[in-house]
Amino acid sequence: MAVCSGLLIISRLLLIVVALTVPGTWINIGLQHFPQLETAQMIETYDVAASSICHGLKGLSQGQGKLCQLSVDHMPSVAKGAKFGIHECQHQFHDRRWNCSTVSDESVFGPMLRIASRETAFVHAITAAGVVYSISRSCRDGQLSSCGCSRSSRPRDLKRDWIWGGCGDNLEYGYKFTQAFVDVKERERSFKRGSREQGRSLMNLHNNEAGRRAVIKRSKVTCKCHGVSGSCSLITCWQQLASFREIGDFLLDKYDGATEVRVNRRGRLSMRDPRFSLPTANDLVYLDESPNYCLPNETLGSLGTHGRICNRTSSGMDGCNLLCCGRGYNTQKSTIRERCECKFHWCCFVECKTCVKSVDIHTCK
Repeated sequence: MAVCSGLLIISRLLLIVVALTVPGTWINIGLQHFPQLETAQMIETYDVAASSICHGLKGLSQGQGKLCQLSVDHMPSVAKGAKFGIHECQHQFHDRRWNCSTVSDESVFGPMLRIASRETAFVHAITAAGVVYSISRSCRDGQLSSCGCSRSSRPRDLKRDWIWGGCGDNLEYGYKFTQAFVDVKERERSFKRGSREQGRSLMNLHNNEAGRRAVIKRSKVTCKCHGVSGSCSLITCWQQLASFREIGDFLLDKYDGATEVRVNRRGRLSMRDPRFSLPTANDLVYLDESPNYCLPNETLGSLGTHGRICNRTSSGMDGCNLLCCGRGYNTQKSTIRERCECKFHWCCFVECKTCVKSVDIHTCK
């Protein structure tokens, strides 16, 4: 009995050690407080103290730390982009077994990121997309000293009498800066050709690129009319970002159709199953099958699905059958109050009643 107890303690200690040794990630700066750089004087002050500021940003690799010091005024935008990625991930996966939950350390997503799974592929893509998005918009808004409005070339199919100008989102700069900052963590290390470590690095680079491309692929040309009394005598067009939700939806489709790959002896990613077509640079790739995330597992970073709210009538991932992993569910009556029978009164207020109704809430066993 004492031996079993001792083994249990050792097992738990090993799990704690595993959790503590999960490496940090640059995505962590999206969860940190980061001051905005609003004036030239503030930027000069931050340049002087760039070393100490970047040193305080936990999770950066050595190369990312150097880029931070060179472009410290970009870091609030990078942090905002990381936050965009985390929040969009949580929206897209809120009704799935793994719901993009975060932990309170520099790894952000815990041991889960150690697994070269579809979920890890999505995290890399959506956070890279977030940085492209944030930097591109910051350039347009004049928040960065090294970039401004987009200088992209005029689309060939734009009508001849329409003006290509305006102040577009600078996707070109956003793409290049994100490529340098996010990818340097993989490029500053060297691995044995054909090794598992090299395969994981190539996977991360591929998915980072897929995320960056998603922002560009979903961008669109926006036009605005100018003229007296809406005559539209002059039309100006520019390049504009899509909503980040649209980018998240696009990448979720790529997640559902992700391709399983392996690293070959030449140090390149290749298809694990040759019957399937090769993934493009826009697709997500992964090396490992995903855990089922049904039960808590500290080593895998799985919280399990016990207690999660499920939809009894759904046959999708949010349905009680799939989300609860076949364990069944509990049903509890709950009373909710909500606004109803709202009427607009001229002028100008809305009057509503408060309705009370009873609903069934289903939670996984």
